[in-house]
Amino acid sequence: MESTPSIVDLMRAMGLSEEAIVRVSRLWGKSAARNGGRTHLLLGHLLDTAAVAEVMWDRYLSVALRRRLEEVSGGRGRLWFMWVCGIHDCGKACPAFQSLDDAEAAPVRAAGLSWGRLPTARQQRWRHDVAGAALLRPRLQMEWDSAEGAAWVWPLVAGHHGWFPSVGGLKPRHRDVQGRGAEWEEAQRAVVDVFTRAVGFEELADVRPVGALNRAEQLGLSGLIVMADWIASDSEQFGGIADAREISLAGARRRAEVAWQRLGLRGGWGGLAIPEDRLSPLAERLKVTPRASQRELLERAWSMPVPGLMVAEAPMGEGKTKAALAAAEVLAARFGLDGVFVAMPTQATSDPMYEQVLEWVRSFDPGLEAQVALLHGKRRFNPRWREVWEGVGAAAIGEAGGGYEPVALDPFDVYGATEEDAEYGMAPWLPGGGGVAQEVRDGPARWFLGSKRGLLTAFAVGTVDHLLLAATRTRHVMLRFAGLVGKVVVVDEVHAADIYMRQFLLEALRWLGQAKVPVILLSATLPPAQRQSFVDAYLSGALNAADTVCPVPEPAGYPCVTVSYALNGSPVAGSSREVVPPWRASVPTRIDWLPDVSEDGVLVASRVREEVAGGGVVLVVVNKVDRAQAVYRALTEDGFEGQMHLLHGRLCSAHRAKRTDECLRLLGPGAGEKRPERMVVIATQLAEQSFDVDADLLITDLAPVDLLLQRIGRLHRHSGTRRLASFTEPRVLVTGVAAGQEGRPSFLPASKGIYGEWALLRAAALVAEAAGPLGSEASQKGVWSIPADVPSLVARAYGEAEVCPPDWEESAARETWWAREHTREKKAEDVLLTRAREWGALTLEGLHYAGARMATGGDLEAVVRDGKRSVEVVIVRRSAGGYRALDGAWIGVHGEVDDETVVGRLLGGAVRLPSGLTEVAEAGLVPLPGWAGHPWLRYAPALVLEEDGTALLGKVRVSYDEFLGLVVEEV
Repeated sequence: MESTPSIVDLMRAMGLSEEAIVRVSRLWGKSAARNGGRTHLLLGHLLDTAAVAEVMWDRYLSVALRRRLEEVSGGRGRLWFMWVCGIHDCGKACPAFQSLDDAEAAPVRAAGLSWGRLPTARQQRWRHDVAGAALLRPRLQMEWDSAEGAAWVWPLVAGHHGWFPSVGGLKPRHRDVQGRGAEWEEAQRAVVDVFTRAVGFEELADVRPVGALNRAEQLGLSGLIVMADWIASDSEQFGGIADAREISLAGARRRAEVAWQRLGLRGGWGGLAIPEDRLSPLAERLKVTPRASQRELLERAWSMPVPGLMVAEAPMGEGKTKAALAAAEVLAARFGLDGVFVAMPTQATSDPMYEQVLEWVRSFDPGLEAQVALLHGKRRFNPRWREVWEGVGAAAIGEAGGGYEPVALDPFDVYGATEEDAEYGMAPWLPGGGGVAQEVRDGPARWFLGSKRGLLTAFAVGTVDHLLLAATRTRHVMLRFAGLVGKVVVVDEVHAADIYMRQFLLEALRWLGQAKVPVILLSATLPPAQRQSFVDAYLSGALNAADTVCPVPEPAGYPCVTVSYALNGSPVAGSSREVVPPWRASVPTRIDWLPDVSEDGVLVASRVREEVAGGGVVLVVVNKVDRAQAVYRALTEDGFEGQMHLLHGRLCSAHRAKRTDECLRLLGPGAGEKRPERMVVIATQLAEQSFDVDADLLITDLAPVDLLLQRIGRLHRHSGTRRLASFTEPRVLVTGVAAGQEGRPSFLPASKGIYGEWALLRAAALVAEAAGPLGSEASQKGVWSIPADVPSLVARAYGEAEVCPPDWEESAARETWWAREHTREKKAEDVLLTRAREWGALTLEGLHYAGARMATGGDLEAVVRDGKRSVEVVIVRRSAGGYRALDGAWIGVHGEVDDETVVGRLLGGAVRLPSGLTEVAEAGLVPLPGWAGHPWLRYAPALVLEEDGTALLGKVRVSYDEFLGLVVEEV
């Protein structure tokens, strides 16, 4: 027994009868069967969670959030946060829960808390999260004498398992599950009252908030409650206490402190000092000589009176991301934020940004390096991530028997199920190998690698999907949103979101605006209408008004920064007032046609050979993998002399990562003498953005103008690059289009399928203004002035005025395009976090109407990316007596893998199949038998290549070529 007063001592001091004390002391919270063999009493778990919350208050919550909780609690923020986190499981004090385990139920019944036959049908059972809200809500209404306060607090209890029911869903369908009689009523009241007193309040009435959090703040707080609960539910860290005389807040505090240390958890800056020099975040922290556009963004961060939205538009290669990081430091210091999330359009663009953010964070404190997360499914192939997250304590992990990912998590478990979910028929993941290794104190917090926890890391870089999913009506959305509250959010290449994804981005901006989260959006090619929609969405949230419209003044020039925020209940929006010169003077970029809509790649390959006969670097960007492979084949068959690199989405993970790194090494900034004399990079849209290479010549398939300009951004990108005399002028050859009937352009079918005909027609018209009409014998030798012409070209491409010749029938194409876009826009509404008519709601009650939940990781990806579903497979080769990985590593008779190094090599052969093969792949491909017990492999379908190197999938034959990647051929 502890020397400090126990929970039993407290109950006696409160005047509870001995019978009531015995009954409350028997209520269990964690069963021995699911808690490492040790029963944990209910009051013990509530106090553990409160103690974890207290540690989170001191070492995790941002200054801004602590201030806000102090405001609504009347200056008792710490205690109030402890209470609201710990009270979450009070609903376990009812027969519906206490009856779930016969061994645990026996002493409860023996103490006098009885029940009759309870319903076994799942729809009639009562979840304890809902039960807690139902038990607590009437007491809060009565004892707080505040329907408003009760209205926003009870959903926090009801939602701690990932979804928010309506008030109508609180009523049990079978009365006995709630508990009948004076004994149950007394016990339920006592659990709440004893816990409330133990935390530090005199009685429940004292907990009453003096204000209310807005709905976005409630959502973030709900996620923190889930976080505290999940940490306190770790049986290895907290064990169990079966004797109430051993339960006390002091003991819970000791356990929470030890658990926090062992898990290696921490927040971010912990209160960032305001820089003394206004330019030091750029000049000293990032070691750059500030350019005019960077200074403009930084100055706007200094001058913004409250958190708001910043939209930075600047040419490719201008240094927007460094400026955004510097601005994030200023915003975080001024407004009390504790970290940063940088959202990138793709996995490929996330990797180099992770390296950049890693070095930036180290400049504050080298120890913070271990708090930078990379959030995408291929992070294990990033060597820097593996060094940081797997290098620390690797020997201890191996001794403990842990796997390649040294944490007990299931990467395919989108529910983040706990043992409580299992009690309601949702199976949790049980690790097949050894236990979880203890964390070293200064190492990375691998707890954050668990499902849905990545954004909770102080500093994170990942795909924009993580931001978009925080705006979806999916289970545990509050955990994702909690990872954004208290941070500065940076979204790079924001123009890359199509109209479907944009609905989730706008929804995220509404919620972030309401939560007072500063957001920085970056783009080189942003249509004015999109800029306006982003401003309106953020201000709608900040003002809690669904239809806010605040016209953005036309920027004085390009680059420019637009800032918007709500001040004293009014919207404010403004753009750069003076012309900001770009880093480099605009350069005339010659635009020419290379008409070609063939599939064999011969014409493009021939032009490449011609252009680099005397040396040079050419980047070829095409819109279809098959076309990229065809160009590569044509060059290879002709015996091309020089380096060639092929990049596309059908490369296996290992090859794609290696080739991307090699291209960046040879053509990236600072390549210097490493830059080859002759080199060709053939790529798909992977090279369109955040691909920091410098080419002498660009050959590109026609694409919408903003994307075409992004591709041009890879041309003559770096200063000081040595070029041959023939490449002193940047040139672009536009292909993938040819003159059709009556001069109307004819496009590649793949291009039309991806972008739609209207956007391609307008792009062709704008290109023709410089290059002359398609099919014309004489070239106009016209130019685009880059970057000066970028804003006007993008504005015209997406404006209302027609730009195409009359005989191109632009109007009909526009109507077809808009009908498709409108359908996609409406489709997104089905899973947006809030329906438009409910944006004015004040609480989270009923947020998950219709029980909206997604079931698998693939489903989650499909939620925010509209398109044909595709399947990722792991390629293996059939070998005599068993199987080998794609790279030849032996993996056993049934595919069994004992060496985790081999697992990494095996997963290096993961590749995404074309969407046309999804149905046949889902019907016929399954994991190998030996993968059943491995967390990374047990759900991974195997594409088995026979000894001839091919596999038959329906009516196509697939193979994998070391250079071409996955090859798909009709049988």
